[in-house]
Amino acid sequence: MNTKLNFKALPAVFLLPATAFASTSTAELYSNIFRDAYFWLFLLVAVLLLLAYYSVKRAFDTIAAVMNPKTASADSLEATEVEEEEKESAFMRWYKGFAGLKPMAKEKDMLLDHDYDGIMELDNALPPWWLYGFYVTIAIAVGYLLHYHVLGTGKLQMDEYRAEIQRAEVEVAAYFEKLGGMVDENNVTLVEDAGRLANGKTIYQNNCVACHAADGGGGVGPNLADEYWIHGGSINDIFRIIKYGATDKGMIAWKDILGPQDMQDVASYVMSFQGNEPANPKEPQGEKM
Repeated sequence: MNTKLNFKALPAVFLLPATAFASTSTAELYSNIFRDAYFWLFLLVAVLLLLAYYSVKRAFDTIAAVMNPKTASADSLEATEVEEEEKESAFMRWYKGFAGLKPMAKEKDMLLDHDYDGIMELDNALPPWWLYGFYVTIAIAVGYLLHYHVLGTGKLQMDEYRAEIQRAEVEVAAYFEKLGGMVDENNVTLVEDAGRLANGKTIYQNNCVACHAADGGGGVGPNLADEYWIHGGSINDIFRIIKYGATDKGMIAWKDILGPQDMQDVASYVMSFQGNEPANPKEPQGEKM
């Protein structure tokens, strides 16, 4: 009967999680992996499984040796094991102690004083590696409870989620501010920042006063302070007219002269005329909005 099992391929299971990192860049991997609690948890589990693997392998080798008819006598086996122990390195002696491995020659001292149909049972204690792993999980659980639920020094999932959302909003706002060219008539919003409104006022005074008057009362162009609009009075409509112009009314397109943020600033400044009383208001034109 062949009870020899092939364990050579078993360690390959520890290589499977490595495929999860295959699509991650080296720089990103090394910058984040050692801060990830799951990495250390996986490492601990891998070490414990490795120890368990070698313990099971040794147990099967022992069973195979016992069932092999060519097995030597107990005395010769004990002598061989003593000789092997003398040749073993300090690491192997530590490993056997940590794994709770006992030599076959000492198994007779571990037999319980009862049997089941001739089958004897060994009084094996739990291996140290299992006990240590169990104690570590208890310590982790206590630390987790204190950190997150008692002391409140750690962020729970919802707190982490809110913090990530706030951070993302700040980054998105900074990104759009840096890339002002992404503003167009579809996503433009009303600017309320005093600095940008001042920029819109400067642009208006330098380019728009001749047609619309300094107070928005109108002249060659329509009155910007009343409730009547020819092409719509929303921030999107005003931005579109500034960008593409109104050739039928004699207004040029400013898209090649002003940048998107400048057009947004001046459109927002134009909307600030609403409710004002110009000195010489032009008669209403267009539809009331």
